[in-house]
Amino acid sequence: MKTNIKKPKKTIEDYMKLPYRMVIVPDEEEGGYTLYFPDLPGCVTCVESLDEAKTMSEDAKREWLMAAIEDGVDIKEPQEEYSGQLRLRMPKSLHRQLSRRASEEGVSLNQYVVYELGRAVTK
Repeated sequence: MKTNIKKPKKTIEDYMKLPYRMVIVPDEEEGGYTLYFPDLPGCVTCVESLDEAKTMSEDAKREWLMAAIEDGVDIKEPQEEYSGQLRLRMPKSLHRQLSRRASEEGVSLNQYVVYELGRAVTK
């Protein structure tokens, strides 16, 4: 008996290693943040703090991918590859302001800058 089940070209781990872009949107009304992956429609999670973002987004992405593979859904791969790293120079005063705000929020400077950049590009 022949079945029409499509086997995925990639495994879950293969997809998890791909550089899917994550968008972080602050929830102005209830607090916390909504995280989603534009290339994975419906892959969304919410967190109370940016400290939870990495773990919760990876969990959401894994669950979405497992369901998509199980259901035979076409999984779009990221179109462009980026290292996820950016080195930049800035005035010392801006560095100080960003560092202070990150400290007030209880997150690393890197997390805070990523959050602010995410807000800026989604406006």
